[in-house]
Amino acid sequence: MTLPDVIARDVETVQRISAVPALLRVICDNTGMGFAAVARVDDTSWTACAVLDRINFGLQPGGQLDVQTTLCIESRAARQPVVFDHASEHPVYCKHHTPRLYNIESYISVPIIRSDGSYFGNLCAIDPNPHEISEQKTIALFRGFADMIAHMLELEDKNLAAEVARIDAEEAIELRDQFIAVLGHDLRNPLATLSLIGELMARRTSEPEAAKTAQLIRSTTKRMGHLIGDVMDFAQARIGGKLDLAFKEIADLEVALSDVISEVASANPTRRIEGNIRVPGPVRGNRGRLQQVLSNLLGNALTHGADDQPIEVAAWLEGPWLNLSVRNWGEPIAPANLTRIFQPYWRPAQNRGHGGLGLGLHICSMIVKSHGGTIQVSSSREDGTRFIVRIPTSPGSAVVA
Repeated sequence: MTLPDVIARDVETVQRISAVPALLRVICDNTGMGFAAVARVDDTSWTACAVLDRINFGLQPGGQLDVQTTLCIESRAARQPVVFDHASEHPVYCKHHTPRLYNIESYISVPIIRSDGSYFGNLCAIDPNPHEISEQKTIALFRGFADMIAHMLELEDKNLAAEVARIDAEEAIELRDQFIAVLGHDLRNPLATLSLIGELMARRTSEPEAAKTAQLIRSTTKRMGHLIGDVMDFAQARIGGKLDLAFKEIADLEVALSDVISEVASANPTRRIEGNIRVPGPVRGNRGRLQQVLSNLLGNALTHGADDQPIEVAAWLEGPWLNLSVRNWGEPIAPANLTRIFQPYWRPAQNRGHGGLGLGLHICSMIVKSHGGTIQVSSSREDGTRFIVRIPTSPGSAVVA
């Protein structure tokens, strides 16, 4: 069956949002539910846009159900979540046709509503076994993710509208960057709400599963906060022509870089990061931005490096230069791509499933350039992939590379 154009377009839009599969995994991992989906729902149709199926429910993106057989239609009518833990013991849903038809015991469906009030569909999860999902913290998690999906849908819609407009290339670049800057600011509000939910859950519970959920929420929102920060930095540089950085004497850069390694290692306990940081003298620069360079390079190494091999980090002073090196092992970067990896939004086709925006390395290059330094990369199967940053310890002074 061919989907109507408007429905097919919405399915494609959700498929383009790289964060959605990760959100569905978080839902299933932390609730025990075997099936989670983002569904487009209107008065006459129910269409799966993204699916994580661990129970062989048999529904794929683009698949449809009779909307009258679903509970999403009730959620849409009330604009409220529908949730139950154990259908056969529930006073209402024990006799409802939906649990019996689809052989489900636990169910949750939360509306996805855009900022203009229009209804897109539902974020839902089902399982043939009972699960405790009616707790407020679980419903809050679903609401937070539904709000985030709504904002990402708006971003995709506006990007599509910009493409259809076919405006002049230079005007398109300027408008895109201004839009990204505004959007990055607007995304901070739902993200801050979700982060607060994680903090409150962490403080108010001693249950291991709830604590694990809180930690996942906090780590996810932190990562998305970094992505938004990259977008804002990029837009600032494109609109203003450069990154405006405040430089001052950094006496504890060794501690600052070591803190980044510790933080990343704590967030990735299954990966091994070996640090050799030796920066005994002061360096003039922007402390937070130099930490950001190392954080972005480590994030890149974690994404593309081999899981069973260490990531090697080194920093040292050599004459008037601060040197920073990050090396990982795994599949080398193709020689043709070595000159392209610092370009904004660029990622090799085989790595586009890793998430991210393709801005991390570009932001690194902007920060390093603002410090008067250089960033280079080499990659081979024998020597691994190694990024080397060289920054003058006193930016603005005459140094010879």
